[in-house]
Amino acid sequence: MSLQAGVVEDVRDPGRYDHLCWAFEDAQEFRARAGCFLAEGLQLGEQVWYVGSGDVTALEDELRELPGMEQALHSGAAKADSIEAAYPTGTVVDPAAQVAAYARATAQAVAAGFTGLRVAADATALVRTPEQLDAFARYEHLIDRYILTAPFSAMCAYQRSLVGDGSIAALACMHPGASADATPFWLHATTQNGCAAAIGGELDLATRDLLRLALHRADLQPHNGELVLDASRVEFMDHRSLLQLVEHARSEGHMLVLRTAHPGPGLLIRALGLDRARVEIPA
Repeated sequence: MSLQAGVVEDVRDPGRYDHLCWAFEDAQEFRARAGCFLAEGLQLGEQVWYVGSGDVTALEDELRELPGMEQALHSGAAKADSIEAAYPTGTVVDPAAQVAAYARATAQAVAAGFTGLRVAADATALVRTPEQLDAFARYEHLIDRYILTAPFSAMCAYQRSLVGDGSIAALACMHPGASADATPFWLHATTQNGCAAAIGGELDLATRDLLRLALHRADLQPHNGELVLDASRVEFMDHRSLLQLVEHARSEGHMLVLRTAHPGPGLLIRALGLDRARVEIPA
């Protein structure tokens, strides 16, 4: 279950991150990272999917080269799937429909006797245009909400040279865990009672545009007229970022509540004289 946000160094031990973003340099790196991530799933009794570019036969051959996958393919514990076979070039993913598809696949995996479903996917082909990127970033937040309560986990991978650092950050910030240097902050789903989302990392002038897009794409839901964010993992927040969060909440007619024990946000709120924001100390 995704409880906190942070940098993932080793996909063999994603720890608390059931939903992680990995920016990779080449196909060899993707195969290696995916293999480690999926091998962990097999040990946990999950069905694992290897999703990438190319035809299914070639992807199955790639999967067989990974430790333990030959037998898993034969038994049905592992399968390969092609992005191009499922999505014609230029397809803009329907976020809700994509989540529903994985929910059905997860239910089928559990019905077949597996403990859940784990997917490692090279989704580069689905985020090449601005329209694709916007839809897929929205999907990333929706699937993160689903993962909180479902036996489903995913490593969403994107090739840096084809997507670019800006797009990588826009996708990575919608995950609770990401590879190093993928994003300066995280906005993700949380199980914390009453919280619309959790936010962590560093927020400053350089993240202004990225934060604006993330807030818009996440479509955060208020609780009793308040937009409550678990901010316990925020490492730094400047006054501009605080004002940005306050304005986002205000534009939707809500009070901003930051749930954190750190003194910084409260000091900023008092210094700026903000009456549409408050800090709530976690129980």
